[in-house]
Amino acid sequence: MTNSYTTLFRSEEMSLIQLFIPAEVAHTCVAELGELGKVQFRDLNPNVNAFQRTFVSEIRKLDEMERQCRFFQAQIEKSEIPFRVIEPDTHYSSARTAQEIDDLEESLKDHEGRISQMNSSYETLLHRNLQLAELRHVLKESSVFFEQAESRNQLQQTDVTTAPLLSSNDDDEEAANAQEETGHIDNLGYVTGVIPREKIQIFERVLWRILRGNLYMNFAEIHDDIIDPADTTKKVQKNVFAIFAHGQEVINKIKKITESMGGTLYTVDDSSDKRREALAEVTSRIKDLDVVLSQTKETRQNELFNVADNLNAWYTTVRKEKAIYHTMNLFNYDVNRKCLIAEGWCAKNDTPIVNLALKNAIESSGTNMPSVFTELETKRKPPTYHRTNKFTEGFQNIIDAYGIARYREVNPGLFTIVSFPFLFAIMFGDIGHGFLMFCFALYLVLNEKKLASIKDEIFTMFFSGRYMMLMMGLFSIFTGCIYNDIFSLSLNVFKSGFDLPANYTSFETVEEIPNGNVYAFGFDPAWHGSENFLLFSNSYKMKQAIIIGVIHMSFAICLNVFNHVYYGKSIFVWLEFVPQILFMESVFGYLIFCIMYKWSINWWELDSLGNHIHNSPPNLLNMLIYMFLTPGKVNPQEQLYKGQGTVQLVLILVALVCVPWMWFAKPYYLKVQHEKEQYHTLSDSGDTEAVGQSAAAVQHEDDEEEEEFEFSEEMIHQTIHTIEFCLNCISNTASYLRLWALSLAHAQLSSVLWDMTLKIWFNFTGPIAVAGLVIGFAMWFVLTIGILLCMEGLSAFLHALRLHWVEFDGKFYMGDGVKFEPFSFSALLAD
Repeated sequence: MTNSYTTLFRSEEMSLIQLFIPAEVAHTCVAELGELGKVQFRDLNPNVNAFQRTFVSEIRKLDEMERQCRFFQAQIEKSEIPFRVIEPDTHYSSARTAQEIDDLEESLKDHEGRISQMNSSYETLLHRNLQLAELRHVLKESSVFFEQAESRNQLQQTDVTTAPLLSSNDDDEEAANAQEETGHIDNLGYVTGVIPREKIQIFERVLWRILRGNLYMNFAEIHDDIIDPADTTKKVQKNVFAIFAHGQEVINKIKKITESMGGTLYTVDDSSDKRREALAEVTSRIKDLDVVLSQTKETRQNELFNVADNLNAWYTTVRKEKAIYHTMNLFNYDVNRKCLIAEGWCAKNDTPIVNLALKNAIESSGTNMPSVFTELETKRKPPTYHRTNKFTEGFQNIIDAYGIARYREVNPGLFTIVSFPFLFAIMFGDIGHGFLMFCFALYLVLNEKKLASIKDEIFTMFFSGRYMMLMMGLFSIFTGCIYNDIFSLSLNVFKSGFDLPANYTSFETVEEIPNGNVYAFGFDPAWHGSENFLLFSNSYKMKQAIIIGVIHMSFAICLNVFNHVYYGKSIFVWLEFVPQILFMESVFGYLIFCIMYKWSINWWELDSLGNHIHNSPPNLLNMLIYMFLTPGKVNPQEQLYKGQGTVQLVLILVALVCVPWMWFAKPYYLKVQHEKEQYHTLSDSGDTEAVGQSAAAVQHEDDEEEEEFEFSEEMIHQTIHTIEFCLNCISNTASYLRLWALSLAHAQLSSVLWDMTLKIWFNFTGPIAVAGLVIGFAMWFVLTIGILLCMEGLSAFLHALRLHWVEFDGKFYMGDGVKFEPFSFSALLAD
């Protein structure tokens, strides 16, 4: 096989390359390779701690710069300032010099210092301004409280003075008591402040219980929302309160309770003149602070605008430099040669490009110190690299989700391009629904450059599979033509094979006797709406699912031949592939033959009077069952062709022979080969001891050792594999019946949706019919998109995915490889 031919079926051929890069130009060379994105570097210092590597100090410095960029990003997002978007081709492809990095570090420090200082000043001023705003509300509302207290005090004093005049019989003791009460009023203490409105009831209840009602409380709502000084992003509703009580200890208790419940205390003078002066002073200070706050905010905004214009560029530079030093930490440093030694995997076809990129990097650095590029021979398993484009990427991702292919293993992603949309379309076959999906996918394809920038997670998932949906829509249109189904209706394009009445519609029953004509393509439209339509379509779709399933699995078994031949195990074709394919085809391949043969026979006959007589064909399910229950015997009434019993007996014998063939042949062969190798090793040990030591010294230190052979383990593995294969031939074939079940469900759901939303209005006339059709069409269209396209489409997608992962890939695909992940700036920045 040529390389171009095998690349279609297998991953790229990989090479282990070794680079000797002078220390002076190592940074430039690694940066160039990062832009190229073709090399996956190996860690040559696996036992060295991450904090003990060569370029730890540079990485710490870049970590600090990255933290500063995150700080700028948070400040800019908080201020809702737009970022400057950088196109992918303007990502500063050239490496930054040490001086440029130092300049960037100083610039970031300066910006961070100024922004931090302005943030601190702004927060301090804002906090003070908010406190003054609360104090102004306290001064306004407390004036009312004090006026009420003074008027009440004056009233009580008047009552005490006039008391002896009103009652001449009062004794001196009552007058003394009145004077004592007046003294208490004159010596009242008070507490003023603000508290969140939601805590008013709790606050009042706590004070009342603790002080036993020995207080006088006044509250007033602040109608404006107050910004909490502790959290400037939160607006709260607050109330002004004034509490009057006797005694300093009581006042202290009130203050502690207020502070514990989130209230703020403000000192207010009891003199009305001083309160007015304080209110005027507070109002003046608020105006001055508003001017300073406005200027500080404007200066901060201008600074953030300057940072926003360059932040993406700084972020890109810092992340690239950090990735470069992380990669350089994977290299070895040769003290004598003063160079870095690197190893990595690269596609064999890309090695000239990598070598040229190194030369260009060294030339651009202005030095004459060349690098050394060599390819190493190794027995290590290379990573798997499938070269994809925007069309094949989605299909390859489906296979990679199941498992990464082993190196140079047959890649099922190539066949998935056709098989996946086709299996999906069998379950989703409808011309109308397929056309809607095709139009949506075509819109994504035609506008992919504009839509690629959308970062919504759900939309990104659909966008990444746009070409897959395009193929799924096209195949659904094709299978919809086969089913002759468009939104649950039929198309009468060619001449029908039945004599249709003149007033025929797709919802009437037709005659069962054909007129001798054959509909050119797809289902005859006469079947739609007939009484036995479900019987006919079920039979056809069920047999179709079995035929496609067996062909799909047989093809998967045949792909084992390519793997056996490529890995130098051609004998496994006879020991494993031949018995597997014979077992599969002797049972289920024979079933397909019987289905096709039954379809090819005309079961209509003419009697002596010229009437059509329909002979009952044999039941193939019963035939398959009795093929194993009564080998070699067939009921004459159920016979499909002459010699059927003999053919079935031979096929059963072939299937029975294949089971021990699969079971014992491969382990026995491996046992014989292992004994031969041991014999040759013992006989040649004396002559080849020196040569073996020399070869071991030359062998690469990371070459992997072969596993030891154990016949018992091999027998256990082969037993499990044989039982699994034989049982899976039955279960996997039955699993393909989901093609029939989902196709039936999709067609019936589409028919019900049409009947329940649009068809019912065809029997009305006049304005009711017009309004009903408009409403019915809207409901039909929305439900078609939501249920039939989204829900049914997702269901068919998942079932097609299962058929590929389990029934197809499970026959030949190991999927235990390691993905090739090259050092690439584009992948780094995309994350």
